[in-house]
Amino acid sequence: MTDDAPDIGDRRPHPVPLPSRLATADLAWASVHAVSLMAGIRELPDPDRISTAYRSDRVLAIDGIAPDVWSAYSGFWRSTDGWVRTHGNYPHHAHRLLAGLGLGAGATGDAVRAAILGCTTTEAVELITAERGLAVPVLREDPHLDSRWRATPLLDVTHRDADQSGSRRIPLERDEAPLSGIRVLDLTRVIAGPVCTRTLALLGADVLRVDPPRLAEPEWQHLDTGHGKRTTLLDARSERFRELLAAADVVVLGYRPSSLDRLGLSASALTERYPGLVIAQLTAWGLDEPDRAGFDSLVQAESGISMIESPDGDRPGALPAQALDHSAGYLLATAVIALLERRQRDGGSWMVRTSLRRVAAELLGMPRADAPEQVREFDTSAHSTTFDVAGRKVTTAGPALPGLEFAAPRRWGSDQPRW
Repeated sequence: MTDDAPDIGDRRPHPVPLPSRLATADLAWASVHAVSLMAGIRELPDPDRISTAYRSDRVLAIDGIAPDVWSAYSGFWRSTDGWVRTHGNYPHHAHRLLAGLGLGAGATGDAVRAAILGCTTTEAVELITAERGLAVPVLREDPHLDSRWRATPLLDVTHRDADQSGSRRIPLERDEAPLSGIRVLDLTRVIAGPVCTRTLALLGADVLRVDPPRLAEPEWQHLDTGHGKRTTLLDARSERFRELLAAADVVVLGYRPSSLDRLGLSASALTERYPGLVIAQLTAWGLDEPDRAGFDSLVQAESGISMIESPDGDRPGALPAQALDHSAGYLLATAVIALLERRQRDGGSWMVRTSLRRVAAELLGMPRADAPEQVREFDTSAHSTTFDVAGRKVTTAGPALPGLEFAAPRRWGSDQPRW
């Protein structure tokens, strides 16, 4: 990454309770420990807190009720020759998935099952993706492909010299809020990017999440990862949005590269217009597939992880958490802190990129077990916090970083678009 990268030696008190054949626990520990050390936290993370944070969707409760976090259209479906994995949690994705399968709005999960069962895997994926729905084949791992991925940096850092006149140069503090005074514009959705920006907020940054006015966010999803951030709705083409960019220190990007390009928000365009920025970019599949959307569950399926975690060698399985998302978020936060220090010392603009697929390749290259290890049971409620959010009782997982506590998430879209 950079020469500021910390030593993430393994000194954990016991394994992180995330049982799987792949080294999910080791990846989680290294990711959280890295950002802790980069932030100047010398206390070791608690493995139980890491496990709880990685499986935060299982802790979340709103007014005492655990939300249903998966759509009926998201899951594994058997085809005539294998398996398909779909994602339909957002209404527009569900609509496109059903349209691709020739089903009407409100079709049941059973109808989706029957439609895919009548297709080959390739046919089902092509039908759904032709309508811009989200579906991938469930594949077995390809060691040669993963080796090629691992030949690329896990965190790909680039530097661009820039005229620093007018750019903000805020020194980092090594106290309880090392990012105090740092402004972070959060242009992300769905776990990985929000975990990154939530971590930066935890460390004292002023994080403003900006969402497009016409694309609603599921309430539970924001409450799960919105801690400590302000949140506003704003058109990215507006003058106010450009003013926010001009006064930012960090921009975190989580949308498809092609969408960002159309809005003039690619990393290269941003650093040209706003010198001195630190930009962190997260994609699902990497920059070589700029039009392709994706989520952790889809990357697990296509990369071979789902079949490695199969319970019986036939049915696909899954990691014990959406670990690609969470690890990518913590690793990007680590890089942002390091690059803010580099900017303060060396000037210029700095960019760091990773993808869920690159994180998957890293996990696939780590030592694995023949079967998931038995792990000790622990009380997740000891690592959760309850907040009042706009009159609602919201229980969420506490932070994985030691010695810190989250500020409450705010109601989505409720803040003014200003620093």
